[in-house]
Amino acid sequence: MIKTLFGQVKQYKKVSILTPTFTALEVLMEVLIPFIISAIIDQGISKGDMSKIYLYGGIMIVMAMLSLLFGILAGKYAADASSGFACNLRDGMYTNIQNFSFSNIDKFSTAGLVTRMTTDVTNIQNAYQMTLRIAVRAPLMLVCSLIMCFLINAELSLVFVVAICILGLCLGLIMKSAIKIFDVVFKKYDALNASVQENVTAIRVVKAFVREDYENDKFKSAANELYRLFVKAESILAFNSPVMMLVIYGCVIGLSWFGANLIVVGDLTTGELTSMFSYIMSIMMSLMILSVIFVMITMSAASGRRIAEVLNEKPDIVNPENPVMEIKDGRIDFNHVNFHYKHANDKETLTDIDIHIKSGETIGIIGGTGSGKSSLVNLISRLYDVASGSVCVGGIDVREYDMEELRNKVAVVLQKNVLFSGSILDNLRWGKEDATEEECIEVCRQACADEFIEQFPNKYNTHIEQGGTNVSGGQKQRICIARALLKNPKVLILDDSTSAVDTATDAKIRQSFAKKIPGVTKIIIAQRVSSIESADRIIVIDDGKINGFDTHENLLKTNDIYREIYETQVKGGGDFDQPGKDGKAGA
Repeated sequence: MIKTLFGQVKQYKKVSILTPTFTALEVLMEVLIPFIISAIIDQGISKGDMSKIYLYGGIMIVMAMLSLLFGILAGKYAADASSGFACNLRDGMYTNIQNFSFSNIDKFSTAGLVTRMTTDVTNIQNAYQMTLRIAVRAPLMLVCSLIMCFLINAELSLVFVVAICILGLCLGLIMKSAIKIFDVVFKKYDALNASVQENVTAIRVVKAFVREDYENDKFKSAANELYRLFVKAESILAFNSPVMMLVIYGCVIGLSWFGANLIVVGDLTTGELTSMFSYIMSIMMSLMILSVIFVMITMSAASGRRIAEVLNEKPDIVNPENPVMEIKDGRIDFNHVNFHYKHANDKETLTDIDIHIKSGETIGIIGGTGSGKSSLVNLISRLYDVASGSVCVGGIDVREYDMEELRNKVAVVLQKNVLFSGSILDNLRWGKEDATEEECIEVCRQACADEFIEQFPNKYNTHIEQGGTNVSGGQKQRICIARALLKNPKVLILDDSTSAVDTATDAKIRQSFAKKIPGVTKIIIAQRVSSIESADRIIVIDDGKINGFDTHENLLKTNDIYREIYETQVKGGGDFDQPGKDGKAGA
């Protein structure tokens, strides 16, 4: 974990070294000041020598000014180093997430990733800043003060050694108990963030079903659990202060008792005892600061492990060493493919898929919920890799292609596609960055999106809110289809991407595809038979297996599942906007 995290320091190594350097110089000046005070008392005040007082007083002022300067520089460099380190951590995680395959993303919740990039990185940033400066300052102050005490009187300094041993043991026990709780705390942060994210995303549904009270109770439950754990952890850490004060006052009493006896017998001067009192406060304050740092490190250790998990996660899907950079055509071959999700206990999602699709064909896919329809098409653009067998596009295994080239030529309109904040043109140009407005308009015509875009006051410059909340589901789907067409793909996959449009518009889109992009292989996943009955061939999938693969007419004769779906939808009344067999519109 530590190696992974410090690997992100990168260009901030110089300031990370300068910070403890100036901190050490600051400590050196502060440690020498009590020694100078001792000289002022013993050689100046006690003997009435004003020249010594002026000399040592001047030296002390210079040291104080230097200590101030070194402290300012250390603080500046610490801020640069910690802020830069945090920036690199966020950038490193974000970059790695962009390279994740779907299977990698499945391991982390969205809320968990957000927490890691915000709360966890902030914890590490604060801990790093304290480590560079205060965690260097406190031990140095402790060691230097102890050395000065031993130089003054080694016998009396044993009081400090005993105190440090007692304090170290107590702090170790406190930390050991607290760190286990903080590991759980950050997992509860994920649950809290997930609750907020889910509620805000689905706020319209919450209000429509009058579930505000339920959502409030759910959030309060998550917040109260977090509160309970924090109170438990902080209650343990609260022992730091009383234990510290007990040790400090014990040292003061011990030093006063033994020091007074040594002064009486002449083994210690008043100035030396005064210096030792200064040093004892420095030592105890250093220990106090170290206890605070230990608390911060305890909290940040859990955050560090969570960040390292993301940074160390290796993408399951990577480019081959010498990738194929060109896809000849849209021919697709599934050669005895088996597939399962890694988190699904190795249960087969797809079993022995062996089908072959010609370039330019229109293929429909239909089946029950959870039958494996989306899993099947996700293998074509290599969003997941097969467990065994192979998927070929243009006669070449998809694992041999450059992934960027493959995904540009195998355009996918996913089941849960989203729009981003910006204009309609901005969203369309996700398909092709340098697309002209004319190209965008043309693909919108093909997707029948121009019908509603032209009605907007600002037309193609209309602003889209985050997630496309200011357009309807059907409008969003048509913009997403147009965005995919802008890639000029060899294969176009529509994963239930016309479910929110009416049947008439659905038919228009299919007619447009047949005329405008006849050479593109089109794969359409649908729940409505009317969306795929005109396809060249239709795949019927059931429980991860191919149950049928033929034309609409032949499947009606030979395939029980397809015939049952057809009769339920068409003979039972048809789609809501399509006449049933009795000539009346469906309900």
